[in-house]
Amino acid sequence: MTAADELSTARRLSAAVLAVSDQLTVPEVLQTIVDTARELAAAEYAALGVPDDNGSFAQFLVSGVSAEQQDAIGPLPRQHGFLAVMLREPAIQRLDDIRADPRFDWWPSAHPVLEAFLGVPILSGSLTNGGEILGALYLANKPGGFTAHDEELVRVLAAHAAIALTHARLYARSRELTIAEERARIAHDLHDAVAQRLFGLRLTAQAADLLIDRDPAAARARLAEVTTLAREAAEELHAAVLELRPARLDEDGLPDVLRKQVQILDRASGAGGPRLHYSQDEPPVLPPSQQAVVLRVAQESLHNAVRHAGAREIHVRLTRLGSCGARLEISDDGAGFDVAATMRAGRSLGLRSMRDRACSVRGSATFTSAPGGGTVVYLEVPGA
Repeated sequence: MTAADELSTARRLSAAVLAVSDQLTVPEVLQTIVDTARELAAAEYAALGVPDDNGSFAQFLVSGVSAEQQDAIGPLPRQHGFLAVMLREPAIQRLDDIRADPRFDWWPSAHPVLEAFLGVPILSGSLTNGGEILGALYLANKPGGFTAHDEELVRVLAAHAAIALTHARLYARSRELTIAEERARIAHDLHDAVAQRLFGLRLTAQAADLLIDRDPAAARARLAEVTTLAREAAEELHAAVLELRPARLDEDGLPDVLRKQVQILDRASGAGGPRLHYSQDEPPVLPPSQQAVVLRVAQESLHNAVRHAGAREIHVRLTRLGSCGARLEISDDGAGFDVAATMRAGRSLGLRSMRDRACSVRGSATFTSAPGGGTVVYLEVPGA
């Protein structure tokens, strides 16, 4: 390898490594890594697979295969043959012809023919110390076969893929804990509100009982208050039940679930908190996976606005985008922040999470904010 080749390789590796800490989403980072692996190893094809818990793949990114070829091949592959070998065994696999290995299984008729093969597992630390296989990089069809040098290059890229995947997993777990804590706090606040309503109802009923003989008009006024307090207590109890019950998008639909969650947060924020408002035009028609993404992005954005923005007003607006897409807009009049500086400083996990979710359904999430100028989160998803 010439000095120029070494410099070019170093630059490509550097770009892939920097992608992990740049403003890219996790799918974009992984695509950069798989493209770089194919280029540096001079392979015809490359792929990066992240398994799910159902025998398939949560993510399967390819390089060297056109969109038309992918459509002809069909849906995401299952965990079989060498795809499965790399998810069970932490060793690098380097073969002159994958078809000659007894562990080879099959591929769909439209799948390109693979010969020389290099498989590198993506590991989160040492398996003997509690680490695990997060996925694998697969490369195929290098003229003359793959070399030990190719192994080392791809091993470096696999290590950085592990960093991106581990960060995403840790953030998801952190958000789950935060959401659970937030739900517990809201439920506690609602419980206190209900208790206050019931205490007021009891005192008013007692006052009506004392007045019923000597001042019937005043007693009737107190009984009217009892009716109002009872209705308000019932509403608070209903809100508490809704908050403790998981959102049922399949039964209630996105607009209804989102409206109820905004109402719950508005009740729970109390007199000193922000006021939350929900509005919508013609409701969007989305498949379940996209409804879930819109709801999760809304929850993430509302969490940030309620807890950190110091806002007085928060507005949530859901509208139809085109014939079957959706647009979500969440704005607040809070403290705001410098979006670019936040991304550069590495304090942007929440923003990246929302972008990742949008990207997972071919959508986009953008953020407009400035110190002292409030924040607006825009989410657009294309629909079916």
